[in-house]
Amino acid sequence: MQPVTVIGAGLAGSECAWQLAKRGIPVKLVEMKPQKYTPAHHSSLFGELVCSNSLRSDELTNAVGLLKEELRRLDSLILKSADENRVAAGGALAVDREGFARTITERLRNHPNVEIIEEEATDIPAEGIVVIATGPLTSDAMADRIAKLCPEFDLHFYDAVAPIVTLESVDMDSAFFASRYDKGTADYVNCPMDETEYKAFVRELVSAKEAEVHGFDDGGVFEGCMPVEVMARRGEDTLRYGPLKPVGLRDPRTGKDNYAVVQLRQDNAEGTLYNLVGFQTHLTWGEQKRVFSMIPALKNAEFVRYGVMHRNTYLNSPKLLDACYRLKSEPRIRFAGQMTGVEGYVESCASGALVGIETAAEILGMESVDFPQETAIGALGKYVSGGSVGDFQPMNINFGIIKELGYRVKGKRNKNAAISERSLNILSELMTEKEVLNSELTTEKEV
Repeated sequence: MQPVTVIGAGLAGSECAWQLAKRGIPVKLVEMKPQKYTPAHHSSLFGELVCSNSLRSDELTNAVGLLKEELRRLDSLILKSADENRVAAGGALAVDREGFARTITERLRNHPNVEIIEEEATDIPAEGIVVIATGPLTSDAMADRIAKLCPEFDLHFYDAVAPIVTLESVDMDSAFFASRYDKGTADYVNCPMDETEYKAFVRELVSAKEAEVHGFDDGGVFEGCMPVEVMARRGEDTLRYGPLKPVGLRDPRTGKDNYAVVQLRQDNAEGTLYNLVGFQTHLTWGEQKRVFSMIPALKNAEFVRYGVMHRNTYLNSPKLLDACYRLKSEPRIRFAGQMTGVEGYVESCASGALVGIETAAEILGMESVDFPQETAIGALGKYVSGGSVGDFQPMNINFGIIKELGYRVKGKRNKNAAISERSLNILSELMTEKEVLNSELTTEKEV
Protein backbone atom coordinates (compact mmCIF):
# COMPACT_ATOMS: atom_id res chain seq x y z
CA MET A 1 0.00 0.00 0.00
CA GLN A 2 1.43 3.37 -1.01
CA PRO A 3 1.89 5.67 2.00
CA VAL A 4 0.02 8.95 2.36
CA THR A 5 2.33 11.94 2.73
CA VAL A 6 1.20 14.37 5.42
CA ILE A 7 3.17 17.61 5.42
CA GLY A 8 3.14 19.34 8.80
CA ALA A 9 2.80 17.93 12.33
CA GLY A 10 0.70 20.65 13.88
CA LEU A 11 -2.73 19.77 15.28
CA ALA A 12 -4.31 19.17 11.86
CA GLY A 13 -1.41 17.14 10.43
CA SER A 14 -0.94 15.11 13.60
CA GLU A 15 -4.65 14.29 13.80
CA CYS A 16 -4.80 13.38 10.11
CA ALA A 17 -1.76 11.09 10.43
CA TRP A 18 -3.30 9.41 13.48
CA GLN A 19 -6.67 8.76 11.84
CA LEU A 20 -4.92 7.20 8.84
CA ALA A 21 -2.40 5.16 10.82
CA LYS A 22 -4.97 3.70 13.21
CA ARG A 23 -6.80 2.32 10.16
CA GLY A 24 -3.70 0.57 8.87
CA ILE A 25 -2.69 3.21 6.31
CA PRO A 26 1.09 3.86 6.18
CA VAL A 27 1.92 7.55 6.68
CA LYS A 28 4.98 9.63 5.93
CA LEU A 29 4.71 12.56 8.33
CA VAL A 30 7.00 15.37 7.16
CA GLU A 31 7.88 17.96 9.81
CA MET A 32 10.54 20.64 9.34
CA LYS A 33 11.23 20.99 13.07
CA PRO A 34 13.84 20.72 14.54
CA GLN A 35 15.69 21.47 11.29
CA LYS A 36 13.81 24.74 10.85
CA TYR A 37 11.39 26.78 12.96
CA THR A 38 8.78 29.44 12.24
CA PRO A 39 8.89 32.64 14.35
CA ALA A 40 6.00 31.37 16.49
CA HIS A 41 7.44 27.92 17.36
CA HIS A 42 9.74 27.22 20.29
CA SER A 43 10.13 23.44 20.57
CA SER A 44 10.58 20.38 18.37
CA LEU A 45 7.38 18.77 19.65
CA PHE A 46 4.38 18.06 17.41
CA GLY A 47 1.06 19.81 18.01
CA GLU A 48 2.71 22.82 19.61
CA LEU A 49 0.19 25.45 20.65
CA VAL A 50 1.27 28.84 19.34
CA CYS A 51 -1.26 30.68 21.50
CA SER A 52 -1.73 30.16 25.20
CA ASN A 53 -5.52 30.24 24.83
CA SER A 54 -7.46 27.26 26.10
CA LEU A 55 -9.28 24.84 23.80
CA ARG A 56 -12.39 26.70 24.90
CA SER A 57 -15.69 25.54 26.33
CA ASP A 58 -16.50 21.90 27.02
CA GLU A 59 -20.24 22.51 27.36
CA LEU A 60 -22.59 21.00 24.79
CA THR A 61 -24.56 24.25 24.70
CA ASN A 62 -21.48 25.71 22.99
CA ALA A 63 -20.64 24.71 19.41
CA VAL A 64 -16.96 24.11 20.14
CA GLY A 65 -17.97 21.87 23.05
CA LEU A 66 -20.05 19.82 20.60
CA LEU A 67 -17.17 19.64 18.12
CA LYS A 68 -14.83 18.39 20.85
CA GLU A 69 -17.30 15.70 21.93
CA GLU A 70 -17.63 14.53 18.31
CA LEU A 71 -13.84 14.31 18.08
CA ARG A 72 -13.61 12.35 21.32
CA ARG A 73 -16.07 9.81 19.91
CA LEU A 74 -13.95 9.60 16.75
CA ASP A 75 -10.92 8.68 18.90
CA SER A 76 -9.10 11.94 18.26
CA LEU A 77 -5.44 11.91 19.24
CA ILE A 78 -5.56 15.63 19.95
CA LEU A 79 -8.58 15.46 22.28
CA LYS A 80 -7.22 12.37 24.03
CA SER A 81 -3.91 14.15 24.62
CA ALA A 82 -5.70 17.31 25.78
CA ASP A 83 -7.85 15.44 28.28
CA GLU A 84 -4.77 13.68 29.68
CA ASN A 85 -2.93 16.98 30.12
CA ARG A 86 -5.82 19.10 31.32
CA VAL A 87 -5.32 21.98 33.74
CA ALA A 88 -8.03 23.75 35.74
CA ALA A 89 -9.95 26.38 33.76
CA GLY A 90 -13.54 26.31 35.00
CA GLY A 91 -15.85 25.04 32.25
CA ALA A 92 -13.14 25.31 29.57
CA LEU A 93 -10.58 22.79 28.33
CA ALA A 94 -7.09 24.18 28.93
CA VAL A 95 -3.90 22.13 28.82
CA ASP A 96 -0.33 22.01 30.01
CA ARG A 97 1.06 22.94 26.60
CA GLU A 98 4.35 21.05 26.88
CA GLY A 99 2.77 17.89 28.27
CA PHE A 100 0.06 18.06 25.61
CA ALA A 101 2.56 18.36 22.74
CA ARG A 102 4.84 15.69 24.21
CA THR A 103 1.98 13.19 24.41
CA ILE A 104 1.05 13.79 20.75
CA THR A 105 4.68 13.48 19.66
CA GLU A 106 5.37 10.26 21.55
CA ARG A 107 2.24 8.52 20.27
CA LEU A 108 2.97 9.34 16.66
CA ARG A 109 6.66 8.51 16.89
CA ASN A 110 5.82 5.15 18.46
CA HIS A 111 3.06 4.21 16.01
CA PRO A 112 4.17 1.38 13.68
CA ASN A 113 2.36 2.90 10.68
CA VAL A 114 3.95 6.35 10.96
CA GLU A 115 7.34 7.26 9.50
CA ILE A 116 8.63 10.63 10.69
CA ILE A 117 10.68 12.63 8.17
CA GLU A 118 12.45 15.58 9.78
CA GLU A 119 13.07 17.99 6.93
CA GLU A 120 11.50 21.03 5.35
CA ALA A 121 9.07 20.14 2.57
CA THR A 122 9.89 22.52 -0.26
CA ASP A 123 7.73 20.87 -2.90
CA ILE A 124 4.57 18.79 -3.24
CA PRO A 125 5.25 15.12 -4.13
CA ALA A 126 4.40 14.43 -7.76
CA GLU A 127 2.61 11.15 -7.01
CA GLY A 128 0.36 9.67 -4.38
CA ILE A 129 -2.07 11.24 -1.94
CA VAL A 130 -0.68 14.29 -0.18
CA VAL A 131 -2.20 16.19 2.75
CA ILE A 132 -0.80 19.69 3.20
CA ALA A 133 -1.22 20.78 6.81
CA THR A 134 1.58 23.29 7.11
CA GLY A 135 -0.47 25.74 9.13
CA PRO A 136 -0.93 29.50 8.93
CA LEU A 137 2.84 30.09 9.09
CA THR A 138 3.75 27.98 6.06
CA SER A 139 7.43 28.25 5.09
CA ASP A 140 8.26 30.49 2.12
CA ALA A 141 9.25 27.60 -0.19
CA MET A 142 6.03 25.66 0.37
CA ALA A 143 3.93 28.83 0.25
CA ASP A 144 5.39 29.60 -3.17
CA ARG A 145 4.58 26.08 -4.36
CA ILE A 146 1.00 26.30 -3.08
CA ALA A 147 0.58 29.73 -4.66
CA LYS A 148 1.44 28.26 -8.05
CA LEU A 149 -1.01 25.41 -7.47
CA CYS A 150 -3.73 27.68 -6.03
CA PRO A 151 -3.58 31.18 -7.55
CA GLU A 152 -5.98 32.53 -4.92
CA PHE A 153 -3.88 31.28 -2.01
CA ASP A 154 -2.48 34.56 -0.77
CA LEU A 155 -5.39 35.74 1.32
CA HIS A 156 -4.33 36.66 4.80
CA PHE A 157 -5.17 38.06 8.21
CA TYR A 158 -3.12 38.83 11.28
CA ASP A 159 -3.19 36.78 14.46
CA ALA A 160 -2.01 37.98 17.85
CA VAL A 161 -1.20 36.10 21.07
CA ALA A 162 -1.33 37.15 24.72
CA PRO A 163 1.47 37.57 27.28
CA ILE A 164 2.17 35.22 30.20
CA VAL A 165 3.07 36.17 33.78
CA THR A 166 4.21 34.17 36.80
CA LEU A 167 1.56 33.63 39.46
CA GLU A 168 3.97 34.45 42.28
CA SER A 169 4.44 37.94 40.84
CA VAL A 170 0.70 38.71 40.89
CA ASP A 171 -0.38 40.89 43.82
CA MET A 172 -3.09 38.69 45.30
CA ASP A 173 -4.06 41.45 47.73
CA SER A 174 -5.46 43.15 44.61
CA ALA A 175 -6.86 39.99 42.97
CA PHE A 176 -9.10 37.02 43.73
CA PHE A 177 -9.78 33.53 42.40
CA ALA A 178 -13.17 32.91 40.77
CA SER A 179 -14.87 31.61 37.63
CA ARG A 180 -17.58 33.66 35.96
CA TYR A 181 -20.99 33.02 37.50
CA ASP A 182 -19.22 30.49 39.81
CA LYS A 183 -19.35 27.90 37.03
CA GLY A 184 -16.98 25.01 37.72
CA THR A 185 -14.14 25.66 40.15
CA ALA A 186 -12.53 29.01 40.92
CA ASP A 187 -9.72 28.63 38.40
CA TYR A 188 -9.20 32.18 37.14
CA VAL A 189 -7.20 34.94 38.82
CA ASN A 190 -9.34 38.06 38.58
CA CYS A 191 -7.63 41.45 38.61
CA PRO A 192 -10.19 44.21 39.28
CA MET A 193 -9.92 47.87 38.30
CA ASP A 194 -11.99 50.78 39.52
CA GLU A 195 -13.29 53.46 37.14
CA THR A 196 -10.29 55.77 37.52
CA GLU A 197 -7.77 52.94 37.07
CA TYR A 198 -9.62 51.55 34.06
CA LYS A 199 -9.91 54.88 32.22
CA ALA A 200 -6.23 55.68 32.81
CA PHE A 201 -5.32 52.21 31.51
CA VAL A 202 -7.38 52.64 28.34
CA ARG A 203 -5.87 56.08 27.65
CA GLU A 204 -2.36 54.67 27.79
CA LEU A 205 -3.31 51.54 25.86
CA VAL A 206 -4.68 53.36 22.82
CA SER A 207 -1.61 55.59 22.54
CA ALA A 208 1.04 52.95 23.30
CA LYS A 209 3.73 52.23 20.73
CA GLU A 210 3.12 49.22 18.51
CA ALA A 211 5.69 46.84 17.09
CA GLU A 212 6.07 47.02 13.33
CA VAL A 213 4.29 44.21 11.50
CA HIS A 214 4.73 44.44 7.74
CA GLY A 215 1.49 45.21 5.95
CA PHE A 216 -0.61 45.36 9.11
CA ASP A 217 -3.76 47.43 9.44
CA ASP A 218 -6.58 47.13 11.97
CA GLY A 219 -8.95 45.83 9.29
CA GLY A 220 -6.75 42.82 8.60
CA VAL A 221 -7.14 41.27 12.05
CA PHE A 222 -9.33 38.21 12.64
CA GLU A 223 -12.09 39.24 15.07
CA GLY A 224 -11.51 36.22 17.34
CA CYS A 225 -7.90 37.31 17.99
CA MET A 226 -8.35 41.09 17.99
CA PRO A 227 -5.40 42.83 19.70
CA VAL A 228 -6.48 44.44 22.93
CA GLU A 229 -5.23 47.86 21.80
CA VAL A 230 -7.31 47.62 18.61
CA MET A 231 -10.40 46.84 20.67
CA ALA A 232 -9.66 49.80 22.95
CA ARG A 233 -9.65 52.16 19.95
CA ARG A 234 -13.26 51.27 19.26
CA GLY A 235 -14.45 53.12 22.33
CA GLU A 236 -13.66 53.67 25.99
CA ASP A 237 -16.10 51.01 27.19
CA THR A 238 -15.38 48.39 24.51
CA LEU A 239 -13.08 46.38 26.77
CA ARG A 240 -15.57 46.53 29.67
CA TYR A 241 -18.09 44.81 27.42
CA GLY A 242 -15.47 42.41 26.07
CA PRO A 243 -12.55 40.66 27.77
CA LEU A 244 -12.62 42.96 30.82
CA LYS A 245 -16.34 42.63 31.55
CA PRO A 246 -16.96 42.36 35.31
CA VAL A 247 -20.35 40.63 35.05
CA GLY A 248 -20.60 37.40 37.04
CA LEU A 249 -17.34 38.02 38.91
CA ARG A 250 -18.48 39.28 42.28
CA ASP A 251 -15.54 40.42 44.37
CA PRO A 252 -15.49 38.32 47.61
CA ARG A 253 -13.86 41.22 49.44
CA THR A 254 -16.77 43.61 48.80
CA GLY A 255 -19.62 41.35 47.67
CA LYS A 256 -20.06 43.56 44.60
CA ASP A 257 -19.08 43.63 40.93
CA ASN A 258 -16.07 45.76 40.01
CA TYR A 259 -15.90 48.36 37.24
CA ALA A 260 -13.66 46.16 35.08
CA VAL A 261 -11.84 42.86 35.59
CA VAL A 262 -8.80 41.40 33.83
CA GLN A 263 -8.79 37.59 34.00
CA LEU A 264 -5.68 35.39 34.13
CA ARG A 265 -5.94 31.75 33.07
CA GLN A 266 -3.64 28.91 34.13
CA ASP A 267 -1.10 28.07 31.43
CA ASN A 268 0.85 25.09 32.81
CA ALA A 269 0.09 22.00 34.89
CA GLU A 270 2.08 23.28 37.86
CA GLY A 271 -0.09 26.39 38.03
CA THR A 272 2.92 28.71 38.12
CA LEU A 273 2.21 30.53 34.84
CA TYR A 274 -0.94 32.43 33.83
CA ASN A 275 -1.89 34.17 30.58
CA LEU A 276 -3.84 37.40 30.28
CA VAL A 277 -7.20 36.40 28.81
CA GLY A 278 -8.13 38.45 25.75
CA PHE A 279 -4.84 40.37 25.79
CA GLN A 280 -3.58 39.43 22.36
CA THR A 281 -1.37 42.32 21.36
CA HIS A 282 1.28 43.68 19.03
CA LEU A 283 2.55 46.44 21.29
CA THR A 284 6.31 46.62 21.72
CA TRP A 285 7.54 44.55 24.64
CA GLY A 286 8.53 47.65 26.59
CA GLU A 287 5.07 49.14 26.17
CA GLN A 288 3.42 45.88 27.19
CA LYS A 289 5.39 45.95 30.45
CA ARG A 290 4.59 49.61 31.06
CA VAL A 291 0.88 49.61 30.21
CA PHE A 292 -0.13 46.19 31.53
CA SER A 293 1.63 46.94 34.81
CA MET A 294 -0.99 49.68 35.31
CA ILE A 295 -3.41 46.88 36.23
CA PRO A 296 -3.15 46.99 40.05
CA ALA A 297 -2.66 43.25 40.55
CA LEU A 298 0.05 43.25 37.86
CA LYS A 299 2.03 46.25 39.09
CA ASN A 300 5.04 43.99 39.82
CA ALA A 301 4.22 41.21 37.36
CA GLU A 302 7.03 39.15 35.87
CA PHE A 303 6.35 38.63 32.16
CA VAL A 304 7.86 35.33 31.00
CA ARG A 305 6.48 35.81 27.50
CA TYR A 306 5.24 38.96 25.83
CA GLY A 307 2.50 39.07 23.23
CA VAL A 308 3.50 38.70 19.60
CA MET A 309 1.77 39.04 16.26
CA HIS A 310 2.18 37.18 13.00
CA ARG A 311 0.61 36.91 9.59
CA ASN A 312 -1.63 33.93 8.87
CA THR A 313 -2.36 32.78 5.33
CA TYR A 314 -5.32 30.81 4.08
CA LEU A 315 -6.90 29.51 0.89
CA ASN A 316 -9.96 30.85 -0.89
CA SER A 317 -11.37 27.43 -0.04
CA PRO A 318 -14.92 27.71 -1.47
CA LYS A 319 -13.40 28.05 -4.94
CA LEU A 320 -10.63 25.51 -4.40
CA LEU A 321 -11.73 22.71 -2.04
CA ASP A 322 -14.59 20.24 -1.69
CA ALA A 323 -16.25 19.27 1.60
CA CYS A 324 -13.53 16.66 2.22
CA TYR A 325 -10.85 19.37 1.82
CA ARG A 326 -9.67 17.91 -1.51
CA LEU A 327 -8.31 20.25 -4.15
CA LYS A 328 -10.98 20.29 -6.87
CA SER A 329 -8.44 20.67 -9.66
CA GLU A 330 -6.22 17.83 -8.35
CA PRO A 331 -8.08 15.68 -5.77
CA ARG A 332 -5.04 13.63 -4.73
CA ILE A 333 -3.90 16.80 -2.95
CA ARG A 334 -5.80 17.63 0.22
CA PHE A 335 -5.44 20.41 2.77
CA ALA A 336 -6.10 20.52 6.52
CA GLY A 337 -5.85 23.06 9.30
CA GLN A 338 -6.00 26.83 9.44
CA MET A 339 -4.77 27.17 5.87
CA THR A 340 -8.24 26.01 4.76
CA GLY A 341 -9.97 28.84 6.61
CA VAL A 342 -11.02 26.94 9.74
CA GLU A 343 -10.08 29.14 12.68
CA GLY A 344 -9.03 27.73 16.04
CA TYR A 345 -7.17 24.76 17.44
CA VAL A 346 -10.20 22.49 17.77
CA GLU A 347 -11.40 23.36 14.28
CA SER A 348 -7.94 22.60 12.84
CA CYS A 349 -7.98 19.23 14.59
CA ALA A 350 -11.46 18.53 13.18
CA SER A 351 -10.37 19.25 9.62
CA GLY A 352 -7.42 16.87 10.05
CA ALA A 353 -9.68 14.17 11.45
CA LEU A 354 -12.15 14.48 8.56
CA VAL A 355 -9.40 14.39 5.93
CA GLY A 356 -7.78 11.37 7.59
CA ILE A 357 -11.02 9.41 7.90
CA GLU A 358 -12.26 10.16 4.37
CA THR A 359 -8.84 9.46 2.85
CA ALA A 360 -8.70 6.12 4.66
CA ALA A 361 -12.17 5.22 3.34
CA GLU A 362 -11.03 6.03 -0.19
CA ILE A 363 -7.84 3.96 0.05
CA LEU A 364 -9.59 0.99 1.68
CA GLY A 365 -12.41 0.99 -0.89
CA MET A 366 -15.07 1.84 1.69
CA GLU A 367 -18.04 4.16 1.48
CA SER A 368 -17.36 7.81 2.27
CA VAL A 369 -18.72 9.00 5.60
CA ASP A 370 -19.82 12.33 4.11
CA PHE A 371 -20.36 13.89 7.53
CA PRO A 372 -23.67 15.79 7.24
CA GLN A 373 -24.27 19.43 8.09
CA GLU A 374 -26.19 18.33 11.18
CA THR A 375 -22.82 17.43 12.75
CA ALA A 376 -20.29 20.07 13.75
CA ILE A 377 -17.42 18.38 11.92
CA GLY A 378 -19.51 18.12 8.75
CA ALA A 379 -20.87 21.66 9.00
CA LEU A 380 -17.35 23.05 9.22
CA GLY A 381 -16.25 21.18 6.10
CA LYS A 382 -19.32 22.31 4.18
CA TYR A 383 -18.83 25.94 5.25
CA VAL A 384 -15.20 25.91 4.14
CA SER A 385 -16.08 24.36 0.79
CA GLY A 386 -18.84 26.77 -0.09
CA GLY A 387 -21.05 27.84 2.78
CA SER A 388 -19.92 31.44 3.05
CA VAL A 389 -21.68 34.43 1.56
CA GLY A 390 -19.58 37.22 0.08
CA ASP A 391 -15.84 37.36 0.67
CA PHE A 392 -14.58 34.19 2.34
CA GLN A 393 -13.23 34.73 5.86
CA PRO A 394 -11.83 32.28 8.45
CA MET A 395 -14.53 30.80 10.67
CA ASN A 396 -14.73 29.26 14.12
CA ILE A 397 -17.32 26.54 14.61
CA ASN A 398 -20.70 27.98 15.61
CA PHE A 399 -24.30 26.83 15.68
CA GLY A 400 -25.10 29.21 12.82
CA ILE A 401 -23.38 26.95 10.27
CA ILE A 402 -24.95 23.73 11.64
CA LYS A 403 -28.24 22.77 10.00
CA GLU A 404 -31.27 24.09 11.87
CA LEU A 405 -33.49 21.77 13.89
CA GLY A 406 -36.62 22.38 11.84
CA TYR A 407 -38.75 22.91 14.92
CA ARG A 408 -38.91 25.54 17.64
CA VAL A 409 -37.20 25.15 21.00
CA LYS A 410 -37.69 27.83 23.65
CA GLY A 411 -34.51 29.36 25.00
CA LYS A 412 -31.11 29.60 23.33
CA ARG A 413 -29.37 27.15 25.65
CA ASN A 414 -32.16 24.61 25.24
CA LYS A 415 -32.01 25.02 21.47
CA ASN A 416 -28.24 24.56 21.42
CA ALA A 417 -28.51 21.51 23.66
CA ALA A 418 -31.09 20.01 21.28
CA ILE A 419 -28.81 20.63 18.28
CA SER A 420 -25.95 18.92 20.11
CA GLU A 421 -28.10 15.96 21.08
CA ARG A 422 -29.23 15.52 17.47
CA SER A 423 -25.65 15.82 16.20
CA LEU A 424 -24.30 13.19 18.57
CA ASN A 425 -27.18 10.83 17.76
CA ILE A 426 -26.41 11.18 14.05
CA LEU A 427 -22.74 10.56 14.70
CA SER A 428 -23.60 7.40 16.66
CA GLU A 429 -25.64 6.16 13.71
CA LEU A 430 -22.78 6.92 11.32
CA MET A 431 -20.37 4.99 13.52
CA THR A 432 -22.68 2.00 13.26
CA GLU A 433 -23.37 2.29 9.53
CA LYS A 434 -20.04 3.38 8.04
CA GLU A 435 -17.41 0.67 7.94
CA VAL A 436 -14.48 3.11 8.06
CA LEU A 437 -15.69 4.30 11.48
CA ASN A 438 -15.83 0.75 12.85
CA SER A 439 -13.55 0.48 15.88
CA GLU A 440 -12.40 -2.97 14.74
CA LEU A 441 -10.48 -1.26 11.93
CA THR A 442 -8.14 0.24 14.49
CA THR A 443 -4.68 -1.28 14.23
CA GLU A 444 -3.16 0.99 16.85
CA LYS A 445 -0.85 -0.58 19.42
CA GLU A 446 -0.88 0.73 22.97
CA VAL A 447 1.72 3.49 22.96
